[in-house]
Amino acid sequence: MKLFKTALRTAAAAAILAGTAATAYAQEVTLKMHQFLPAQANVPRDVLDVWADKVEADSKGRIKIERYPSMQLGGKPPELIGQLEDGIADIVWTVAGYTPGRFPQAEVFELPFMMTNAEATSRAYWEFAEANMFSTDYKSFQPIALWVHGPGLIHSKAAITSPADLNGVKLRAPTRVTNKMFTELGATPIGMPVPAVPEALSKGVIDATVIPWEVTAALKVSELVGNHTEFGNASLYTTSFIFGMNKDKYDSLPDDLKAVIDANSGADVSAWAGKTMAAADEPARKIAVDRGNNIIQLSDAQVAEWKAAAASQEADWAKEMSGKGFDGQALLDQAKGLIAKYTK
Repeated sequence: MKLFKTALRTAAAAAILAGTAATAYAQEVTLKMHQFLPAQANVPRDVLDVWADKVEADSKGRIKIERYPSMQLGGKPPELIGQLEDGIADIVWTVAGYTPGRFPQAEVFELPFMMTNAEATSRAYWEFAEANMFSTDYKSFQPIALWVHGPGLIHSKAAITSPADLNGVKLRAPTRVTNKMFTELGATPIGMPVPAVPEALSKGVIDATVIPWEVTAALKVSELVGNHTEFGNASLYTTSFIFGMNKDKYDSLPDDLKAVIDANSGADVSAWAGKTMAAADEPARKIAVDRGNNIIQLSDAQVAEWKAAAASQEADWAKEMSGKGFDGQALLDQAKGLIAKYTK
């Protein structure tokens, strides 16, 4: 009898351990994070990897995030949202404008001279999306963070100081809104994902590109062009980014792991990501300065000329959105109000 009880206790203990192990195993999750930049670029290194490391730590190792830079899961950057929705990737970081027509409301932050600084505008973007986009444009995935980069500027082979200098310039622009603006300013926009910029510049496919300073280091843009046109305290444009998770994968998580993702999502994370991205501008700018490149710092009067040339873009966008069933002017006013609210 004593031997039987001992065996029973041993079997019960083994069953408990097995059950505990099974439960732990069931709650361990591996997530595939996919994006288009090299692993050593600023956003993967300073934002995405930092975020992933924190999620892994906060989950006590029960969430593991596999990182796939440079489209290592296959496809091209414009396919990232589709990969997220199809479950090829569990988490993606991408440019909203890489899938034209899918996220029209996000374009409001890309309008010329809309942005003040990346931190404030990113916080405004999240709040704007919560109010307008989570149930519409972004309903097919779980938003984690939404942000914009620091001041956009022009990097060119020939010096550009006024809108007239754009006439005939083959220029890479990142989004539909910026393509439209540069077309009306006289350039010939050529759309392409940012990783394609170095080859396009070296082969003469484009004469100039508009990107923030921070990404020029990874792309070695300062070695391919000699001129960089800055707009003082203003930003010619910015780009709306999406960092999201597959909705089915999110919904399948146990509540405590959902809570980890939730704690690492939202307005604060968006503002941090925008601020972190913008902080990488100055080291990249220094590379161009140290090379002796021509840093063109436009005067207030020159910036005013650019603003006047681009002024029609807001009204055009609002009218276009209204034609798609949105209240375009209300969206524009709301975005401006939120940016002003968070700009210090």
